[in-house]
Amino acid sequence: MAEAAVAKTGILRGARLFDGERFLKDHAVVLEGGRIASVVPAESLDPDSVTEDLGGGVLAPGFIDAQVNGGGGVLFNDEPDLEGAAAIARTHRRYGTTGLLPTLITDEPDVTARAIAAVREAEMTGAAPGVIGLHLEGPFLAPSRKGAHSEGLIRKMADADVEQLLSTGLETLLVTVAPDQVEPRLIRRLVEGGVTVSLGHSDADYDTVCAAVDAGARGVTHLFNAMSPLSHRAPGMVGGALDRGELWCGIIADGHHVHPAVLRAALRAKAGPGRLYLVTDAMPTAGCAEDHFILNGRRVLRKDGQVTLEDGTLAGSDLDMAQAVRFAIDELALPPAEALRMASLYPAQFLGLEGRLGALRPGYRADLVLLDDDWRVKRTWIDGESAEG
Repeated sequence: MAEAAVAKTGILRGARLFDGERFLKDHAVVLEGGRIASVVPAESLDPDSVTEDLGGGVLAPGFIDAQVNGGGGVLFNDEPDLEGAAAIARTHRRYGTTGLLPTLITDEPDVTARAIAAVREAEMTGAAPGVIGLHLEGPFLAPSRKGAHSEGLIRKMADADVEQLLSTGLETLLVTVAPDQVEPRLIRRLVEGGVTVSLGHSDADYDTVCAAVDAGARGVTHLFNAMSPLSHRAPGMVGGALDRGELWCGIIADGHHVHPAVLRAALRAKAGPGRLYLVTDAMPTAGCAEDHFILNGRRVLRKDGQVTLEDGTLAGSDLDMAQAVRFAIDELALPPAEALRMASLYPAQFLGLEGRLGALRPGYRADLVLLDDDWRVKRTWIDGESAEG
């Protein structure tokens, strides 16, 4: 994507607007200093004002992806630095993602420290547009549900780990933990310190999940994948995720991780206030032609839309957010408004970023995506700066 030096102030019109809640006809978005100043009826604009006609399509809040391992040939575990994070964000911006959490899966402590430092620099300097925080997926997981994580690096959480996580200085930190491996008191300390805790990679039973939620856990990482399933006498993690209405649940909507019928059932079951939201769990193959990479010394292959270890274990995805939105509309039979909310408003609410991102409202950052009639990305804005799709 070629970056364009475009002013952060202007008026955008000529597209149908989706403001995060509903579609608006014949409206315009007024940008000032990289923020949304107002959303107004187009007829109310001063006839002499300078406006940009977008030529149709849908102008919506930029997509927010809370789980991105890589893209464009870059794996964050291999390049846990500012340049690696920026490269991943540039790749996913082509597919409408204007805010993402580079995701570090279970790794050595020094790699984790480098990832934290890189994202802290990105937050402080703005040198990696689109990077809005960090997701640490591990190492505090259940070995029995490790998925593609390296079992030798998985461990239980100790008090010292909590102290380190509370001292990162990050504005937005999401940590995935297994509730059968992390005591509720430690979850409570993290949450009270401003960390968002999500549950995943776990064999926890229903009561253990509920104890973690009572301690402040807010979400579930890639619902259905790498967790104890729902059965009629043992609800497991899946049952807890669906039954506890306050939990926000990420889903990988690619047709490989979860059958569409199961996702449709989950959508009907999840009444709120927590909702299902879209994530990609993307790997380096997303946005590039490469068909393999190395993860913790193991070869990972891309074939037929799947990314797997050589033994067939799913290892992330080859998904982008625009694909996920189209899947939600076409395969899950969701109204476009709900699919767009799952890609922007809901992840913003889950991460505690409402009031800043996820909607077209006065005072929000001007992170936008312009989609054509087939829900493909034509253009994006981050902080009011425009780039073609």
